[in-house]
Order: sequence, then structure tokens, then C-alpha cells
Amino acid sequence: MTRTAVVVGAGISGLSAALGLHRAGWRVTVLERVAAFGPVGAGLVLQANGLRCLDALGLGAAVRERGRADTSGGTRRADGRWLARVGPGELARVLGTPAIGVHRAALHEILLGALPHDVVVTGAEIHAVTADGHVTYQGPGGPVRASADLVVGADGIRSTVRGLLWPEAAAPTHIGVTAWRGVTPAWDGDLVVAISWDRGAEFGMVPLVDGRVYWFAAVNAAPGGPAGDERARVRDRFGDWHDPIPALVAATGTVLRDDLACLDEPLTTYVKGRVALVGDAAHPMTPNLGQGANQALEDAVVLASVAGRPDGLAAYDRQRRPRSQRVARASRAVGRFGQQLENPIAVAARDTVMRLTPPRLALRSMARYADWSPPPLG
Repeated sequence: MTRTAVVVGAGISGLSAALGLHRAGWRVTVLERVAAFGPVGAGLVLQANGLRCLDALGLGAAVRERGRADTSGGTRRADGRWLARVGPGELARVLGTPAIGVHRAALHEILLGALPHDVVVTGAEIHAVTADGHVTYQGPGGPVRASADLVVGADGIRSTVRGLLWPEAAAPTHIGVTAWRGVTPAWDGDLVVAISWDRGAEFGMVPLVDGRVYWFAAVNAAPGGPAGDERARVRDRFGDWHDPIPALVAATGTVLRDDLACLDEPLTTYVKGRVALVGDAAHPMTPNLGQGANQALEDAVVLASVAGRPDGLAAYDRQRRPRSQRVARASRAVGRFGQQLENPIAVAARDTVMRLTPPRLALRSMARYADWSPPPLG
């Protein structure tokens, strides 16, 4: 008898979980709150672990075609002085595969296109979820009550599923950082890939395959400020940083803003009855290690590989919770050491340590979180 799954949320984590389950023989329905998909978001970096997961899902080649492999880069100060440099292809030599910069919309389009067209239901507002696999939602044609062998909560950092079934869980915590993201049009200027740090501030850039550049910026700031001209705010804060940062910001049309949050009190389980959480619904983390999407892909492949077993969800929790929470803690620590550091003495000490640390050693220390391979599907 074919097993059934309802996946709540059609982002990266939800679509990858749905695809993994579909390819493992499950009949899957994906419920998405928005009425229609559009090219939202900015860029992301797929590291070795995420790319291996996409290979397991059968999409690795398609994503590599839409992405751009890592180039030389490193870490700089706001005035452009290098703190650490990494040569071309160094990450690939360390892990056996390069990192790939890709637009989030391109990855979403590839995942969505790999699923049967009738799997995803848009305009679906969740009303109730129970641990025994019942989901009630308002669909395009009216209220629907569905029953499934598995319900996957993939509905993000403010997860409705988590709120309904994990009422004891603490809410995500704002970490006192405001971040901006943007994508330029095709860029023909000079570009040396880097993450640049100043006291309490950071700016990074990632080239995309079509010549555009994805950039991100972050500053220490209280959350919840009024919305406004976000590009002007980034320009005012980073306008005197080294080239080409001011020009990248000036060339960007839409700038997205987020007040960063994470779960500083991690969940004690990712599973309740027939319900499992994946991605940001389970372990929202800061972006400092670039592991958010990669951890979501790990969740998806592991869940699909074990869900059909009698102890499948217990095995999923056992395999995913310790690792994903360890990565989340490490990402939080990197943020405190890097972008969030403000004390001038501490900043000077950090910069000195970075200049004296052999780049390959520093790269291995950061890349160990990406050194992971997924189990086989089916």
C-alpha cells in the first residue's frame, strides 16, 4: 500500500523533502500558503553537503548548470586589507567538490520542476495539525481535512506546525543583527570575492552564473525598525568601504531586509507522532556558516531515506537533531567572533589571529561542517 505524506511549506526544505519522499515511492501533497510562486529571494551558497544531497535527489547536474563554482577569495577589512586569502579551487581540493553560488529562485524552480505538477497546492492556509497525521486547511476550493502517514513541517522560522504541536518550544530569538541581501544586474566590473568585516558589520559577495552578483550585508542593530529605503541605508553604512562594495549596492534594484533570529533554545525533538520538522521549522540558524539551505537539504534526504522504516521518524530525529543543532551553535559562535564583534581590542586581536593562521588550516576548520555525505535513497 502506498504511503502518503503531507508537506507543509513549499520552500527549499519542503520541496526537497517532498521530492525525496516522492522518489522513495510516497504519494506526496505539498501545501503552500502563497497563491502563486514568483522569483523571490536573493542568492545562497550550496556547499559540499548540500550538493551531495542534490546529487542524491537527482538534481546535482541541473543545479550546477545554474550555479557558479567558488573562486578565489577570503576575508578583508573594510578598507580592503586582506586578513586571509584562499586560492582558486582550494575549497574543492579540501572537500572534493566546490561550493556553488546560485540564485534561490533558480534552486526553487529546479526543485519545483522535478515534482509532478499536481503535487503542490497553493493558497493553502493551515488551520490544524495533529500528531496522528490529520491536517485541516483552507484550500482554493474551501476547507479540506486530509489524513497522512507522515506530515512534514517545512514552513519556516515562524512555523505554524511547530507552534501547534510544540507549544512548549521557545520562540525564535532576535540576535540583534539586521541583514540586507541584493542581486545586481550583470556585473562587468572588477570583483574579488570576499567577506569584509568592520566593527559590528559585514559585507559579502558571491558571483552568480549569469554574471549577476549576490551580496549580503549585516550590522548590529535592534530589531523591528521601520521599513524604508533599504538600499539607502546600506549605502549610508557601507558607502566608504573598499571597492566594489559601494558600486554593487548602487547597481542593485531591490534590497531585502531581515532582522536575524534563531532558536537559542533548541528543540528537544524534531518529531511528534507522525509529524516531523525540517529546515528552519526545526533549526533556524544564523547565516554565518552559510549552512541554512544545506542543512535543510540534509534533513530532506535523511527523512526520505528512513521514513518508510518502522522506527523511521525516531531514526530521523536521532540522525538529524544532534548534527543540525551543532551546526547552528557553531554558526552562532562564528557570528559573535566575526560580524558581531565590536570591541576594538577584541577586533584587533581577531584580525591578528586571522592574519597569522595558515589559510588552509582556517578553511578546514570552517569547511568541516560541509564534510558530510547523505545516505542512499531507495
